[in-house]
Amino acid sequence: MLSTILLQAVEPAAQASQQEMSLMQLALAGGWIMIPLALLLILAVYIIIERYVVLRRASQEDTSFMNRIKDYIFEGKVESAINLCKQTDTPSARMIEKGISRLGRPMNDVLVAIENVGNLEVGKLENGLGLLATIAGGGPMIGFFGTVIGMVQAFSEVASNGNTIALDQLAGGIYTAMVTTVAGLFVGIVAYFGYNYLVMRVDKIMHNLEARNVEFLDMLNEPAAK
Repeated sequence: MLSTILLQAVEPAAQASQQEMSLMQLALAGGWIMIPLALLLILAVYIIIERYVVLRRASQEDTSFMNRIKDYIFEGKVESAINLCKQTDTPSARMIEKGISRLGRPMNDVLVAIENVGNLEVGKLENGLGLLATIAGGGPMIGFFGTVIGMVQAFSEVASNGNTIALDQLAGGIYTAMVTTVAGLFVGIVAYFGYNYLVMRVDKIMHNLEARNVEFLDMLNEPAAK
C-alpha cells in the first residue's frame, strides 16, 4: 500500500521533469530577439575583460619610479630619466616623460604638456566604456521589446480562435515574452555592474595621475626653492 502511494507521488514529478525545457530550448523560445541579446552579452563580457586587463596593467606602478626620476633630474641625467619613462609602460610614466621633454621652458608650458598627455591617457583608459553603458541601457529595452512581441503573438492567437483558446496555444507568445525579458535584464545587469566597476578603476588611476603630476611639479620647484 505504501509503495503504491509513493509510486503515485513520484510519477507526476518524473513526468514534470521530462517536460521541463532545457536552457537552449528556452533560448529558442525567445525567438529572433535572442540573437541581438546574445551578441550584446558577448560584446559586454569582452569589453569588461579587455578593459579589466588594460586597467590592471595601467594601475601597476613601481613605487621607486618617482624617486629614480628625481635622482636623474637632480643629477642632470635627463636622457636617463626619459629612457626610464620609456621602459615603464604606464600612463603616469608617459605623462612624466612629456614633462621632462619640456624642461627648460616656462612652468606653465610644462604643466599644459603634462595635462594634455594625462587627458589622452584617460581617454585611452575609457575606450569602450561608452559602448558598455549603451549595452547596459539598451539590453533591457530590447528584452522588453521582445516582451511586447510575445504578448502580441499571444493575443493574436486568441483573436484568430474566436477569443477561445487553450493555454498550450498561448505558450509560444508567453515564452517569448518572459524569456526575452529575463535575457534583456541579465544583459543589462552584467553590463551595468561591469561598467560601474571599470569606472571606479579609471577614477582611481586618474587620482594616481594627478598625484604624480603634483609630485613632479613639486620636484621641479625644489631646486628653485633651495
